[in-house]
Amino acid sequence: MSRHVAIVTDSTAYLPPPAMRRHNITAVPLTVVLGDQALEEGTEISARSLALALQKRRSVTTSRPSPEEFVRTYQEAADAGATAIVSLHLSAEFSGTYDAAVLAARTAPVPVRVVDTGMVAMALGFCALAAAEATEAGGSVDDAVAAAEKRAAGMSAFFYVDTLDYLRRGGRIGAAQALLGSALAVKPLLQLDGGRIEMLEKVRTASRAIARLEELAVERAGTGRVDVAVHHLAAPERAEKLAAHLRDRVPALGELHVSEVGAVIGAHTGPGLLAAVIAPR
Repeated sequence: MSRHVAIVTDSTAYLPPPAMRRHNITAVPLTVVLGDQALEEGTEISARSLALALQKRRSVTTSRPSPEEFVRTYQEAADAGATAIVSLHLSAEFSGTYDAAVLAARTAPVPVRVVDTGMVAMALGFCALAAAEATEAGGSVDDAVAAAEKRAAGMSAFFYVDTLDYLRRGGRIGAAQALLGSALAVKPLLQLDGGRIEMLEKVRTASRAIARLEELAVERAGTGRVDVAVHHLAAPERAEKLAAHLRDRVPALGELHVSEVGAVIGAHTGPGLLAAVIAPR
């Protein structure tokens, strides 16, 4: 909360805990509904538990934080000395989290700027880090928002899933695309584009799709300074292999984060997810 500007995000940013502590970033949790249990992401349900539930074909849905949860978070930030808050969240195309934050901001004890980053996972996390770094350098709320939006504008996120069925069930990709993928027995490569998940390429085998994912990440990284995140769900070997290759092949690599996604994103992608987020500096 340097310079009295607090940075708030949500649990789908999947920021490493040391980075959150170092930059005083607070994450408001989304909820995973497993059967008749509502569980907070990050504290009450693990990615492994989620993957096991999906493999057993148990009913899994997700829900946004309530406005009241945001109100509490904003109040705690104000009580700790913040005179303004920047609240950065996953794409409003995926979740009502942004809307809940906007509602809460109206009654917050200090001014709150709520930002729909159009991002998710570490694509969102990198935006939150950019905002925090801006305030730590003495920047204002406007500076923090501009830094986050600049980072988002340059971001690329590519990902592979074993099946489009989970994205179809959650309404995150069209049924026609999902059925086409299944009918042709292709392995999909997707990208985050305009705050939405869009089909990028269809590849015949998983190994070719993952090799293509690596090529896309390397091409996007280019020769400029970039930070990279590699995400997975129940596929640690895939993630470590991709990360090792990117360490060797990206010439101006800054930070490289490797992590399993949380339960909220995992519920919509399914086990086997492999993703690469490229964030130019």
